[in-house]
Amino acid sequence: MSITSYNGSALIAMVGKNCFAIASDRRLGVNFQTIACDFQRIFKIHDKLYIGLSGLATDVQTMHQRLQFRHKLYQLREERNMRPETFASLVSAILYEKRFGPYFCEPIIAGLNDDGTPFICTTDLIGAKQLAKDFVVSGTASESLYGACESMYKPDLGPDELFEVISQALLASVDRDCISGWGGIVHVVTPDQVITKTLKGRMD
Repeated sequence: MSITSYNGSALIAMVGKNCFAIASDRRLGVNFQTIACDFQRIFKIHDKLYIGLSGLATDVQTMHQRLQFRHKLYQLREERNMRPETFASLVSAILYEKRFGPYFCEPIIAGLNDDGTPFICTTDLIGAKQLAKDFVVSGTASESLYGACESMYKPDLGPDELFEVISQALLASVDRDCISGWGGIVHVVTPDQVITKTLKGRMD
């Protein structure tokens, strides 16, 4: 079993009309043994920028702390928040500088630009970026997430429809992966508000 699937995870980000949604499962396990069902994989960088980290749980927490530190330094120096594209480049650079002994996590970056246009992207564990206009997925459930997203996603969805689509895609996918699931959490971000909801999933 790969070290990136040691703890299990399912992450997904989707673009709507002037909004985006990012969702993850909540299970923390060691292979097939479940340890907790309230593990955090999605982190807020600022009001319009979120990052989801799938992979090894210890590296997820380390990576989050490093990114928070670097963003706070940027805020002090520049006196503004980081743009999503800039933050994606920072994440890529941090991962690539550790390429010979990498962090075992695959991030998903989702944010809104100043003009309200959404930005999503994912990278592999050495920082190779993949940009997308519709959705990105990551984690051990990524194969079933791709299938669910491709069948359910439509462009220019509003916040409520986007929440419904991303929730159904997540819940349908984690049922097909035995090391992720146990509920989920969804953040829908619009230019003027953030809606956060938790999902109940199968607990078996």
